[in-house]
Amino acid sequence: MISVDDHVLEHPRVWLDRLPAKYAEVAPQVVREGDEEYWVYEGKKVPTTGLGASAGRARSEFTTKPLRFDEMRPGCYDSKARLEDMNVDGVLASLCFPSFPRFCGQVFHEAEDRELALLCVQAYNDWMIDEWCGSAPGRFIPLTLIPLWDPQLAVKEIERCKDKGASGFCFSEGPSALGLPSLYDAGRYWDPVLKAAEDTGMVVCTHIGSSSRMPTTAPDCPMMVSVVLQPLNAMNNLTDWLFSGALVRFPQIKVALSEGGIGWIPATLERAAYVLDRHRYWAGKDGVSIKGQDGASLPPEVLDADLHQLFRDHIYGCFIDEEFGVANLDAIGIDNVMAETDYPHSDSSWPNSRKVIHARLAGRTDEEVYKILQGNAIRVFDFTPAPIPQV
Repeated sequence: MISVDDHVLEHPRVWLDRLPAKYAEVAPQVVREGDEEYWVYEGKKVPTTGLGASAGRARSEFTTKPLRFDEMRPGCYDSKARLEDMNVDGVLASLCFPSFPRFCGQVFHEAEDRELALLCVQAYNDWMIDEWCGSAPGRFIPLTLIPLWDPQLAVKEIERCKDKGASGFCFSEGPSALGLPSLYDAGRYWDPVLKAAEDTGMVVCTHIGSSSRMPTTAPDCPMMVSVVLQPLNAMNNLTDWLFSGALVRFPQIKVALSEGGIGWIPATLERAAYVLDRHRYWAGKDGVSIKGQDGASLPPEVLDADLHQLFRDHIYGCFIDEEFGVANLDAIGIDNVMAETDYPHSDSSWPNSRKVIHARLAGRTDEEVYKILQGNAIRVFDFTPAPIPQV
């Protein structure tokens, strides 16, 4: 199988080895104090939580407490060790989201020194393409970051990374939550970025949590409640893409919804199509925003759109282990679903990912199984995997 949603924990020298020497003291780096270890950047201390490095641990050993690198499975941060774990799991290739920068590089977007932040984004991308993916060609799908705070700089970085072999870039599921314009922005803030994605064929990869917020029901609800509700982030994200007009303006763009599951997709598409049909007339002429602002009408290019077709043409979901989602694959679209392992996070089915997904797909045709396990990822990311390793 090919997994389109895994994670890498950047090793301690990713930025120290790539930034100019004058930034040695202020570059993101790992500091050890007694039994504690954490990343330091712009005065902030950021530990690695145990749930993000759970591979190899029994469920009873999962923890939210910080872990040091010497307490983690080497496959979390070492590409050669990761390959060994992929081979054990039956994973031919893997696309990995960042950890310390957060899922779409929010850490660098929040930085005060934007010159250094841009260099950090570029250093991460060089490391991801040249070292992490370059260590085993055809086994990793290169996923990069963009400087979210400047669309023109983002376009340059998309083009630079595409020339280096990247297949996609991380984007926020909810930019407005980061203090950035939304996909509905009247000034079309994101259009240069989306045009670059379309022109280069780079996939826009949106991971749950890349808005720096998770769904909750109350300030004092247990964290488990947010974990259950995580797919709501992906639902919000999909709805924004459908109603923003971006998918109509950029007919070749591809958007991946990562780690949100798939079981909710048919109901969301059905509801979206119903709402558009019932309310298109007032929404197109006298609509207002959720805050009551005038002029927030539905984009005209969406009024006559077939939302189901927009999804089929542009949006791709993935799953780890879902009985209901797989039972409704036909309603979603076989060509719009891919596999994931979420290694090394606590939701991961490693080291039984391929076995779990094969069991879920029992009764499906060989062609359908191939599409979900490999074919769709190869097509969507324009990726050529290495030969299947002989283990």
